[in-house]
Amino acid sequence: MNKKQTLHLSFALLSSLAIAACGEQPAATDTKTLPTKTAEVAKPDAQTKSNNPRFEIYKEVKLTSDLSHLSENQKKMIALLIDASKIMDDLFWKQAYGDKASLLSSIEDPKARFFADVNYGPWDRLDGDKPFIGEFGEKPLGAGFYPKDMTKDEFAAATIDDAKGLYSVIKRNEKGELYSVPFHKLFAKELSEAADILNQAAQLAEDPEFKNYLEMRAIALTNDDFQPSDFAWMDMKNNPIEVVIGPIETYEDLLFGYRSAYESYVLIKDLAWSEKLSRFAAFLPKLQRGLPVDEKYKQETPGTDSDLNAYDVVFYAGHSNAGSKTIAINLPNDEQVQLAKGTRRLQLKNAMKAKFDHILVPIADQLIAEGQRQYITFDAFFANTMFHEVAHGLGIKNTLNGKGTVRESLKETASALEEGKADILGLYMISEMYKSGDLTEGKVMDNYVTFLAGIFRSVRFGASSAHGRANMVRFNFFKEMGAFTRNQTTGYYSVDFDKMTLAMNELSKLILTLQGDGNYQGVVDLLATKGVISEQLAKDLALLEKASIPVDIVFKQGKKELGL
Repeated sequence: MNKKQTLHLSFALLSSLAIAACGEQPAATDTKTLPTKTAEVAKPDAQTKSNNPRFEIYKEVKLTSDLSHLSENQKKMIALLIDASKIMDDLFWKQAYGDKASLLSSIEDPKARFFADVNYGPWDRLDGDKPFIGEFGEKPLGAGFYPKDMTKDEFAAATIDDAKGLYSVIKRNEKGELYSVPFHKLFAKELSEAADILNQAAQLAEDPEFKNYLEMRAIALTNDDFQPSDFAWMDMKNNPIEVVIGPIETYEDLLFGYRSAYESYVLIKDLAWSEKLSRFAAFLPKLQRGLPVDEKYKQETPGTDSDLNAYDVVFYAGHSNAGSKTIAINLPNDEQVQLAKGTRRLQLKNAMKAKFDHILVPIADQLIAEGQRQYITFDAFFANTMFHEVAHGLGIKNTLNGKGTVRESLKETASALEEGKADILGLYMISEMYKSGDLTEGKVMDNYVTFLAGIFRSVRFGASSAHGRANMVRFNFFKEMGAFTRNQTTGYYSVDFDKMTLAMNELSKLILTLQGDGNYQGVVDLLATKGVISEQLAKDLALLEKASIPVDIVFKQGKKELGL
């Protein structure tokens, strides 16, 4: 078998896996600029009635998988991992809102109560965190991580141990002074229980590397030192069951982007398909060298131990289950682990399938020109999603001017820009691999047109989502460069191949430069000028709501659904 055959991606096989994508929501018809604050509270009777159209934006999907190939011990282990995940879910409620039970019991309308449960609070995550229950005002940008009356200036002026810590919250003492409390102390009881469950699961593990990871992750939950377990996670290769658990992403901290939120995924690995995907990580060094940016912004060498894996997800909890549902994961976030080991990319194929069928295809039928709908393919959608995750490994992790990591320097804007980078560099990777012949089936135009449809899908996530913010910036950048056009008569959008290629390279250069320079103000300005929803786009997105196309999916999940 020659090299190209070895590196060839069989998109026909991708189709047989039946995978798909995510969704978001229409904005209001007036222009919005990001970052944005929550709108004023509507009257209670307008917010909580069952006929509120916002309560219908989710498509319920049963989350399940074939467990017949697993042993009895492995099935018992999945049940335990779901139990541990439920603790992460409870902790995220405390971080995002507070007392879950008191909120839900106070809501009489069943549809409003369901919507609050999906959103982990009284704020609509797919509509800029607007409150949908009358008595609630704006969602605090810092969620439950900081005192609600704390200002950024006060925080900057205070002397606080672990001020920017991933694993602590900021509180105020009786003198009004700010101080930090580590997660493992604040949530000691819950985390001890979760750690005990992980240790029980470890005793059932048949793969020694997975057993080691579970034991190390249990320790990490109780001391907030997650790096050793991240390294152990990267060393796992053959385990058929997977759990991603702990305080991981910082998206919930919209004030600074410093603090992480609890979440969990319980996954069943497709070992055969994962082996086929893993080879694409080997392309990273070559693609890094070819990035369309000055040499100094691509001097870091991405880890080559990265791998790609395909899974069925059988349980979401906490941050991963709040509002829009993740369909692909790229972890760990620790820059030192990334540079030493690379990252693992997890493609959640059953969740993807649900989103592709119920969201992406109907959107394309509404907004993409008839002559280009032939390019909306499942294969392209999967590839765009997969290479988005691979592209997180490209670019630069540390600033060039001593400002520390990109994540630290760009603060609350870091997540939006990183998601934008991954989207655009994922498309760049696909384009380059078609040029080199390493991708041969289908056409690069499939990926371009499916990419455009994906922007409409992701913009619907709203202003409070890092993915939604990134998509709004990209949409307007592409529009200004003529990467696509809108037919004024039909309202349909069409891709211009050559101009889209140019726009892709120019936006890649801009994002990588902003990251390498640690240019916080530059990113703020980019979001303010390009992160807008125009009146015309809002009207086009409103057509999707009128057509009753779901914004996202919500899962009916748990042991019962799995027959456990």
